[in-house]
Amino acid sequence: MKKTLSIVFLLALISAFSMYGQGKVLSFDSPKLTVYLPSDPDPAGKAIIACPGGGYTHLAAAHEGHNWAHFYNNLGLAYAVLEYTMPNCDREMLLNEVESAFKILVDNAAEWKINPEKIGIMGSSAGGHLAATVATHPRGVMKPAFQVLFYPVVSLDPEITHLGTRAGFVGKDADAALTAEWSSENKVTSETSPAFIALSSDDRAVNPLNSLRYVAALCKAGVPAALFSYPTGGHGWGYRTSFKYHDQVLAELTAWIKNLSL
Repeated sequence: MKKTLSIVFLLALISAFSMYGQGKVLSFDSPKLTVYLPSDPDPAGKAIIACPGGGYTHLAAAHEGHNWAHFYNNLGLAYAVLEYTMPNCDREMLLNEVESAFKILVDNAAEWKINPEKIGIMGSSAGGHLAATVATHPRGVMKPAFQVLFYPVVSLDPEITHLGTRAGFVGKDADAALTAEWSSENKVTSETSPAFIALSSDDRAVNPLNSLRYVAALCKAGVPAALFSYPTGGHGWGYRTSFKYHDQVLAELTAWIKNLSL
């Protein structure tokens, strides 16, 4: 009887694993990166690296990182979660970690069925600031093909920024030039990657004007941008079914990714 139950339990686990489209999970230490590979890879070879939020003081690595794995794998995308080091104003160290994450995916692209030219970046809150920074300051292999941002900090302008994010990235007393350099709405060009942005209009932690300014800059530069503003939900919902508009977010993001022209 126990043997029968064990077999049934094992089959259930295998079934659940397959249902979510996950094939293999790999871990790296430097940088700290977890890669979730799909069982049925996207024919176009799209992949995405996620940067969880946390105000550059900690990481919400579960609901803004790992919990998204099954969603992306089910769409056929290789999905990687970067648990980056808190910058304490060491921006170069932080960007080097992101660049290293891209390099891991590029170096293993053939084996993992990834197109090196179709690796995107995702970020939430302060992680959204990091993702937008990478999208507007590309270098080497760190050149995201697309960006997915949830309730992001985009600007370091003291009038609308999240002060903790600003302090962690440039310091609370940063001058105007440094602030402008790392405010992504100022760095958008026609070469900036297409963006999907979702937030709640009642967000009291990160001013929605961050996203509005960014979308305005993207539109001005002729870069495709999708913006979804939900009436309630506040800040930090990530991949949580308790978020009232969770299913809508997944539906909109699924459609956007499937129709993404790269």
